[in-house]
Amino acid sequence: MTTLTLPELAKKMAHIDFCLLHTHADDREIAARPMSNNGDVEYDGDSWFFTLESADMVGEIMREPKVALSFTGSKSLITLGKPPLFVSVQGRGMVIRSKTLMEEHWVSDLTRWFEQGVDTPGLVLIRVSAVRIHYWDGEDEGEILR
Repeated sequence: MTTLTLPELAKKMAHIDFCLLHTHADDREIAARPMSNNGDVEYDGDSWFFTLESADMVGEIMREPKVALSFTGSKSLITLGKPPLFVSVQGRGMVIRSKTLMEEHWVSDLTRWFEQGVDTPGLVLIRVSAVRIHYWDGEDEGEILR
């Protein structure tokens, strides 16, 4: 087992944009969907995602804020001879409606989905704050507690 610091792990995660966001569905089963961190890849333990208030995940997070994120690096066993970086985050989700925070995390590419920018009706920002981060990097693995 290795011991990376959060900044060291963040450097390894720098090119990972997409993850799976896992929540607890109405029937208490686990639901997952792909989410983009919108190029905000300077990971500090908080992940930020835009969505609409009407999305199932919003109600699920409000009802049960314990969520998980799963990240997978793009390198493969074939190209490097070892597995890619895998990161599993246990965290707490929060639904944010602050336009100030939305503006801080907004990138122009988001207008593809949200044409009116931060003024899109029903737009919310989800913050996932890590509690425990477990990573596997080739044959190394470790855990960071926050």
